[in-house]
Amino acid sequence: MNVLAVQLDLYLPVLVILLMAAIFAVVNIVASHLIGPSSDAPVKGLAYESGMNPIGSTRRRFNVRFYVLAMTFLVFDVEIIFLYPWAVAVTQLGPRSPEGLRFLGRIIFFIAMSVVAYVYAGKKGVFRWD
Repeated sequence: MNVLAVQLDLYLPVLVILLMAAIFAVVNIVASHLIGPSSDAPVKGLAYESGMNPIGSTRRRFNVRFYVLAMTFLVFDVEIIFLYPWAVAVTQLGPRSPEGLRFLGRIIFFIAMSVVAYVYAGKKGVFRWD
């Protein structure tokens, strides 16, 4: 048997799932256009706020600190995601391995840069809700 054919057999279930997902998406989009209502009433364009009529403009601006705080949260989440593979890889090193010091230096640098980003965000007032 050809090596390429064996490798394609391994990917066949993934390709079937991707094909099913694409068909599902197309069927849902087409069905919503065919079955769904298409009236253009003035009430349909209003913003819906828990059953209440909107007060003021619906295009109100939010303070940018909210978004900066959200991005800071995501940065620290991604940091934790990168710490897990490092911890798994470092446990595979032998005792007194010459690569151990390099692994330690890289993670100390990584965490130090994250602390610098945290301190910078704190100095900019990201964590204050005045």
